[in-house]
Amino acid sequence: MDCIFCKIVAGEIPTSKVYEDEHVLAFKDIHPQAPVHVLVIPKTHIESVDKLDDATAELAAKALAAIPKAAREMGLTEGYRVITNVGRHGCQSVFHLHFHVLGGKQLPERMS
Repeated sequence: MDCIFCKIVAGEIPTSKVYEDEHVLAFKDIHPQAPVHVLVIPKTHIESVDKLDDATAELAAKALAAIPKAAREMGLTEGYRVITNVGRHGCQSVFHLHFHVLGGKQLPERMS
């Protein structure tokens, strides 16, 4: 498999870790869209939210539970936005489930 996020989890590609546990890794995005932009991923490869099933939903839940931990680690005390893109039309660029955590300033209400 040629998944960049799986390579990051395996330690083949260096990253700026923000949070890590047995099931989840959070790291700084290399192309930030806000002053704070962190990606939170399950360590197990799941293509996207669209590919979740009964067997993988618990891993997605662990990733979701890690989001506030990563946000606190980055000092996001005034709020933040969580986004996941699904499929090509949803602008998913890496086909490994990941959640964008954006903050560090007042974000616009609309994303247009």
